[in-house]
Amino acid sequence: MAITKKRKAALTRLNNKEFTLKDAASLVREVNCTRFDSSVDLHIRLGVDPKKADQSVRGSVTLPHGTGKSKKVLVLCPPEKEEEAKAAGADFTGLDEYVQKIEGGWADVDVVIATPSVMPKIGKLGKVLGPRNLMPNPKTGTVTNDIAGAIRDVKGGKISFKVDKAGIIHASVGRVSFTSDKIEQNSQELINAVIRLKPSSAKGIYLRGISMASTMSPGITVDPRSVSN
Repeated sequence: MAITKKRKAALTRLNNKEFTLKDAASLVREVNCTRFDSSVDLHIRLGVDPKKADQSVRGSVTLPHGTGKSKKVLVLCPPEKEEEAKAAGADFTGLDEYVQKIEGGWADVDVVIATPSVMPKIGKLGKVLGPRNLMPNPKTGTVTNDIAGAIRDVKGGKISFKVDKAGIIHASVGRVSFTSDKIEQNSQELINAVIRLKPSSAKGIYLRGISMASTMSPGITVDPRSVSN
């Protein structure tokens, strides 16, 4: 596939260099190759072995400026909690109907929240929701009796993250329409959360590499030493 002029210019400008987080947050807007409001994503490579249970890094963080994306929320709960969920802004609420839909492969949501009482019923959904990082989990605040609070957090910019099989965390930290300061602050907040979750059993360098990119743009290498912690 031929490389476009914009992408060639971007690659020439980046030239395999390392940039500070501040500079990367500015550059990602300048080398964006799309005409739409692209997502800005951060990719953090960690010095952990995800195959070991005690080195699986997983958590959540509220980005100070949100992600710039409206999130669709499904709440799996008993009938007496449905009105609370709807009033708080849930897009879908219920239990049995959605358990059946998810078993059939449906997962057209960004976040799934559940009350502790329904977890025995939805444990079997892990094979569908797990690979999509949608399975409710107490560690990310998506298994809770405070349904309204959880929905407010998600709609207000809370994201969940989990290290993948390759030892990398992928997360959206904004849009190219954000100012560079907002992208930098959101990125730093995510990095701080990841640093706080460093497993005690992880040895050697923890932050092995950081890359920032917008949709379809080249990745910008961020010097891990430039992030504050």
